[in-house]
Amino acid sequence: MTALSAGHPTRRIDLAGVLLTLLTLIAAAIWFLPIYWALVTSLRFDADTVREFSPWPSNPTLQGYIFGITNSNLPVWYLNSTITSVAITVIAVLVSACAGYAISQLRFPGRRLLWWIILASFMIPVPALIVNHFIIIAGVGLLNTHLGIILPMLITPVTVIVYKQFFDSLPREYREAAVMDGASEFQLLFRLFLPMNWGVTTAMAIITFIGAWNSFLWPFLAANNERMMTVTVGIATVQDAFGVAYGRILAGAVLASLPVALAYLLFQRRVTQAIALSTGIKG
Repeated sequence: MTALSAGHPTRRIDLAGVLLTLLTLIAAAIWFLPIYWALVTSLRFDADTVREFSPWPSNPTLQGYIFGITNSNLPVWYLNSTITSVAITVIAVLVSACAGYAISQLRFPGRRLLWWIILASFMIPVPALIVNHFIIIAGVGLLNTHLGIILPMLITPVTVIVYKQFFDSLPREYREAAVMDGASEFQLLFRLFLPMNWGVTTAMAIITFIGAWNSFLWPFLAANNERMMTVTVGIATVQDAFGVAYGRILAGAVLASLPVALAYLLFQRRVTQAIALSTGIKG
């Protein structure tokens, strides 16, 4: 009886695990189906897209990809997205690290007020600030410029919060020992605190880059000149240019999302870490 009763919990746990695995697989399949269908449709001729409904194209073609690359400004859009995303990532992470260090390690008037302002700004949805951003950027003549796209997207309070929480967790003995050796604040940050923090910095940089690359609303408002559009905005104009050419439209969408997909596949552990850090913030 003891052996049988001891075996029941094991069977219950196994059944629960199998059920959770099946539910995960079903959810993954539902999530992946639209992506798979977009890939398949991008490999079809337009006539076949309307005529056939099958899980694989009968006559695969790269015509949509070739047309999108050679008959649109896709290379220019890629360049614009690369410039803006890299600039946003580098500047936002650097400024956030400095701000997080200052709030965590320095003592100055208004420090606590500044910290509460940053926490409050984290709760404000970005679309609520779009009108103000547009008025300011238009007022200083930065519409249809890389700088006009970059500046409003440097507001990343969650990165400041993550850095501050990490710096708070470091023993103060490290700082005291470095100060006794004559280290300045910049040396403390860049030679002591950040080298102990490369994992968090890498995770924040990857998640910031992905967010900047995928951003649509602000680049759409800030750049109406086709030569200044980012790839996410440019692809949205493809429908107007190509009509109902589904293969070409989805080929462009696949090309637009390819860098982010590759970044996620290569750095998925860091991306998961960044999401865990940003959602596990303590006040």
